Amino acid sequence: MPKMKTNSSAKKRFKLTGTGKISRNHAYKSHILTKKTTKRKRNLTHVGLVSNADSGNVKLMLAIGK
Repeated sequence: MPKMKTNSSAKKRFKLTGTGKISRNHAYKSHILTKKTTKRKRNLTHVGLVSNADSGNVKLMLAIGK
């Protein structure tokens, strides 16, 4: 059985934390920032976590054992 390949787009977007959770960046922070308030842009800077419902699919894309 061959090794599982890591999804290239997923490895750029997700990181594994020390406790095994998956961190992600918020969307809507890349362009058209002039109309967004400073508070909104600042809150989008912080790292979020992938929800438990989606973490299984993300782990498959990252070729991490469940």
